[in-house]
Amino acid sequence: RHGYAACVSYVDAQIGRLLNELDTLGIRDNTIVVLWSDHGYKLGDFGAWAKHTNFELDTRVPLIISAPGLTRNQRCNSLVELVDLHPTLSQLAGLPIHPGAEGESFADNVIDPTAPGQDVAFSQFPKGDQTGYTIRTATHRYTEWRRTNGREKEVAARELYEYESDNIERVNIADRSEHRAVQATLSKRLHGIPE
Repeated sequence: RHGYAACVSYVDAQIGRLLNELDTLGIRDNTIVVLWSDHGYKLGDFGAWAKHTNFELDTRVPLIISAPGLTRNQRCNSLVELVDLHPTLSQLAGLPIHPGAEGESFADNVIDPTAPGQDVAFSQFPKGDQTGYTIRTATHRYTEWRRTNGREKEVAARELYEYESDNIERVNIADRSEHRAVQATLSKRLHGIPE
């Protein structure tokens, strides 16, 4: 744990040096810098080491953007996906967004962290003969674990977490009667079925 923290601290210092050098050279006002990473390792969290789940701890990643004209040291809590980086950078650079680009620009959230953002983010992770498909909203995370049998995909298990009362995803409330409506809505969105 000490070595891991030291590594993170070292990288943080190098990023500071890079940004300071851009200031020294007078080119920061004409440069977009994006820092993102993978999600890092669990270090005993939830009794697990490494990564590879659909939980918040494994799907959330560092994402920091420095761009000309932005107010520094602002934080935005909107949901975004890494696939959104291409259209976002195109928009911030004043370039057209390629018509084949996937994702949605979140440049409005970079410019104004209080602007409304996307309402969902998706992730997936394979585990053995199953894949967990997840939808994350501001208030919930819903996962369907699907087992492939021939051409059909059957749901082997479901997980639903509600962040207001359980912000660390310890209590799976899937299939509880009082949460059926939320679960049904999230399942439809996960499958791309309009409400």
